[in-house]
Amino acid sequence: MREKVTILGAGNVGATTASWIAARGLGDVVLLDVVEGVPQGKGLDLYEATPLLGRSVKVSGTGDYAATAGSAVVVVTAGVARKPGMSRDDLLKVNQEVVSAVVREAAAASPDAIFIVVSNPVDVMTYVAQKVSGLPYPRVMGMAGVLDSARFRTFLAEALSISVRDISAFVMGGHGDQMVPLVRYSSAGGIPIERLLGAETIEQIVDRTRKGGGEIVNLLKQGSAFYAPGAAVTEMVEAILLDEKRLLPTVAHLQGEYGEDDVYVGVPAVLGRGGVERIMEIDFTPEERRRFQASVEAVRGPLAMLGYGT
Repeated sequence: MREKVTILGAGNVGATTASWIAARGLGDVVLLDVVEGVPQGKGLDLYEATPLLGRSVKVSGTGDYAATAGSAVVVVTAGVARKPGMSRDDLLKVNQEVVSAVVREAAAASPDAIFIVVSNPVDVMTYVAQKVSGLPYPRVMGMAGVLDSARFRTFLAEALSISVRDISAFVMGGHGDQMVPLVRYSSAGGIPIERLLGAETIEQIVDRTRKGGGEIVNLLKQGSAFYAPGAAVTEMVEAILLDEKRLLPTVAHLQGEYGEDDVYVGVPAVLGRGGVERIMEIDFTPEERRRFQASVEAVRGPLAMLGYGT
């Protein structure tokens, strides 16, 4: 019996995630949205593509949470997308209401599911999703680091004129301008990046990574990125469904790790059928620790605004 993956929100990110999951044949996909006809139409369109993809999976669209029952994974993309000049924190109140509503319904329909939150600001919305659902911390996580790391890898590969496949890099902290791309732990074919690129070039790439989402928002004029976010979510879904024990940068709940408590933020985590099965702790330089702590504080501020004790 194939696993079921539900995607809450049939906008660009949700629909693109559905297409990546179907293309990899990871399981049946249910697209849910409140706009009548949109999830049904996109679901049918994608289902009709499965013969061309060579995948025997079912894709459907619905506005009824009953159709999502028994999902192994629920991806939360519902919410308002950023517009030019709009920060992730501007989305705070409206997306809290949206995420709370959809997660409450989906968790009731699939109490054993693992939830992956994409809605921004993602570190805060992941915390909201866990509180609303009441699910154990390891079964509620957010997607940010996989996307930010992919952007970092892309820009490094471009600067070095080599394949992105040979770049290993990851990003920690909150999903915003204070994220922490870890240069010291990044390499090209096993060679430290700092031995291949000058400090000024690296800093330019780090800055572009931090502002990567905003760069796309400004280019698109309407909406935000969706191809890379969809692919990033799919990598996490695959790691969970196939119990791959992938070490991926994940928005996970900290309970003392890195000296932080009761906050969701991006850290290296092992993903498998249990969700976030383990958080890896790495050594920081004083500057890396300062930047990570500043990133965490940037997450705690919005949480306090929403009335969550931190």
